[in-house]
Amino acid sequence: MAERIGLRLQALLLFAALGSAGLGALVLALWQGYRRLDLPEALPGFVQAAVLGGFAILGLMVGAWYLFDSRVARPAAALAGALRARAHADVAGAPEISPALGELGPAAAAISDTLAQTRGALAQSVARETARLSEEKARLEALLADVPVGVLLCSAEHQLVFYNGQAVDLLGGGQAPGLDRNIFGYLREGPLRHAHQRLTEGGDPDAAADLLCATASDARVLAGRMRLLPQGGYVLTLRDVTSDLAAHARREQLLSEIFDRVRRPAANLHTAIGVLAEAGDSAPALGPALLQEVAALTAAITELGRRHDEGRADWWPLAQTRSADLLDGIRARLEGAGLGVEVCGNGLILRCDGFQLVALWSALALRLAEAGHARSFRLTIEEEDGPGAVMELGWEGPPLPVGRLEQWLDAPLEVGLADVTGRSVLLAHGTEAWPEPLGNGRSAIRMPIREARRAGRRPAPATRAVVYDFDLLSRAVTERLAETRLADLTCVVFDTETTGLDPARDEIVQIAGVRLVNGRRVAGEVFETLVNPGRRIPPSSTHVHGITDAMVVGAPDVVEAGRRFHSFAEGAVLVAHNAPFDLHFLRRHEDTIGLRFDNPVLDTVLLSAVIFGRGESHSLDALTARLGITIPEEARHTARGDAEATAEAFLRLIPMLQARGLATFGEVLAEVRRHGRLLRDLNEELA
Repeated sequence: MAERIGLRLQALLLFAALGSAGLGALVLALWQGYRRLDLPEALPGFVQAAVLGGFAILGLMVGAWYLFDSRVARPAAALAGALRARAHADVAGAPEISPALGELGPAAAAISDTLAQTRGALAQSVARETARLSEEKARLEALLADVPVGVLLCSAEHQLVFYNGQAVDLLGGGQAPGLDRNIFGYLREGPLRHAHQRLTEGGDPDAAADLLCATASDARVLAGRMRLLPQGGYVLTLRDVTSDLAAHARREQLLSEIFDRVRRPAANLHTAIGVLAEAGDSAPALGPALLQEVAALTAAITELGRRHDEGRADWWPLAQTRSADLLDGIRARLEGAGLGVEVCGNGLILRCDGFQLVALWSALALRLAEAGHARSFRLTIEEEDGPGAVMELGWEGPPLPVGRLEQWLDAPLEVGLADVTGRSVLLAHGTEAWPEPLGNGRSAIRMPIREARRAGRRPAPATRAVVYDFDLLSRAVTERLAETRLADLTCVVFDTETTGLDPARDEIVQIAGVRLVNGRRVAGEVFETLVNPGRRIPPSSTHVHGITDAMVVGAPDVVEAGRRFHSFAEGAVLVAHNAPFDLHFLRRHEDTIGLRFDNPVLDTVLLSAVIFGRGESHSLDALTARLGITIPEEARHTARGDAEATAEAFLRLIPMLQARGLATFGEVLAEVRRHGRLLRDLNEELA
């Protein structure tokens, strides 16, 4: 009880009790004197003496209390807060200690120094022991980041525990998924629940379930495989099959059209030929009709064949290949066979199967050499005016007959691989090859490549980090928020920048938030956007946060930004510094946005008051300074910079609150309500 009251209040109560006792003793002494004197006319004198003595005692008590409060109680409370910060929030440096505390100051400084030295030695020891594990962890993360499919790990309650970079591309919808978010916010619920139920009821720990599901944001179709984990939860691997399904649908449509367009002319031809056979020369009118049907059938087959060849690349796996790598592979094979070759055509990116083209052109050059056409070649890849390029194998010597080239294309490219022919390679690439005389005694074989582009500067590599917190698999789930431990809360720490300081009239110009899961920041899970306020930004506000009217042109309005932020913060506890100010701007537009910002709220102003007392300054600058947090000058008064600083302060306050016996959200909420005079309580519905 005494710890909850606080040293300053205890001192006030003590001096008040001493003053009251002194007044009581004075009144009792004067009353006894008056009774023993037994002179009624002396009563006014005794009363006057009691009043003067009472004021003197009260004055002495108030003065003594003020001196004790300013010289002892207040510095002791500040020292206690500083020691808590160093004990639980890993704050470095010696605390500022008032000389009035006497020997307590040097003792506290010695404890702080010893704690810092012990921590330093322990940190070095832990760093040495965990270096190898950190390296292995980094290697594993790099490996998982480059897995060519999306990998998700979910708890038994379908909350995200792990995701890699490919999963961000598949599920993002413009925004990265979040740890401890429900997977059904990103994927349609039915297929996942059915697959999970089949695996759970099957009882086979090694079983896996294949499924087909769609994303909730843009309805992309994903093929997935689910496997249960021994400790609960499941692994889900995903790949996008939307384009595969579209290509398959086009192929099926083409096949159906082939049958429809060929069936009718074929039936007409069958009928006409039958009539012609029966009538003989007596039916001369059937000749033009027969020719017309043959021409129609030929045109239909030609067109459908062209469309089939054009669409083949859509369902045949072709990769982006550098022309330099392709030419180097062909040259290596020809030089290994004792042939001379000159290559030209670097700087292009081709969509092709490089292994097949290396085999095709190597086989053609070797057969030309065996046939005596040449033993030295020039191989080039030239960009065309359109989207494609042309590969050309040239030599000095007689041209190759078309019939001979057709025979070579129909033969296997490699010994023992009868299915891989030059013809199959051409069909897979939707192209053809032909011999061509170049003049001046030179000849060539040419082949178009449908898709090619000039290689430009390589873009910055995409971030492929994995994001995970495996503790979420074993975290105890409580139904009541009040019983949830502070370290187990999922929080969104946010901040806003506005056109002014009046929440009833001004508007938001920037909003940012960062997610905290299991007592740590989640890298990459950040929300940040400028907001068009629909009005001019006063120069005085621009001077504070640096946001101008030109910067918010094209930015989303408060309705769109509010909906996006609501999605980012869904299911989380909102944390802010002076939360009533920031939330008022959002809650004022709830009807227009169509959503309610009814999240539970924690305010670092009130948490600071719980730890350091009401008498201290609780501005963000003062709080971060006490906790040893440095806010870069360029980040101060930006929504993201202040949100990140507030998040770091909140994380350091958590162990300090736990050290005071405030371990759950409900206990903290009850304690901060004692400081309601500082800020309005935003958790009325949780009371």
